[in-house]
Amino acid sequence: MDHTCTVYRTMEYLSKKWAILILHQLSKGEEWQRFSAIKSSMKEITPKVLAERLRELEEEGLIEKRVDTTCMPVKSEYRLTEMSRELMTVVHDLKMWALKWKIDNPACSRMNCHFCTL
Repeated sequence: MDHTCTVYRTMEYLSKKWAILILHQLSKGEEWQRFSAIKSSMKEITPKVLAERLRELEEEGLIEKRVDTTCMPVKSEYRLTEMSRELMTVVHDLKMWALKWKIDNPACSRMNCHFCTL
């Protein structure tokens, strides 16, 4: 595989388990979301993996982090960057492709992902 290929290089960080799902979660609800809120909405992910993925997504410029040290415990919050908001339109296009060709899910096809509770 040609490691200079744009698709290959992009998939190096987007294909890591949970990466897209974390971005999807951050695209819902409040603009800033606390670590604990992300974790409670994604029950299967471990705190260690969530912290690692959030760090990687921040390093890639896909999310922003702010830390409030005025309270205890320290409060970390995350939100999408402009880059990842644009990426989420691509994810929505993937959803529409899957609904057309691979997955029969009428309820999902009628729902805006921003309001999805699944």
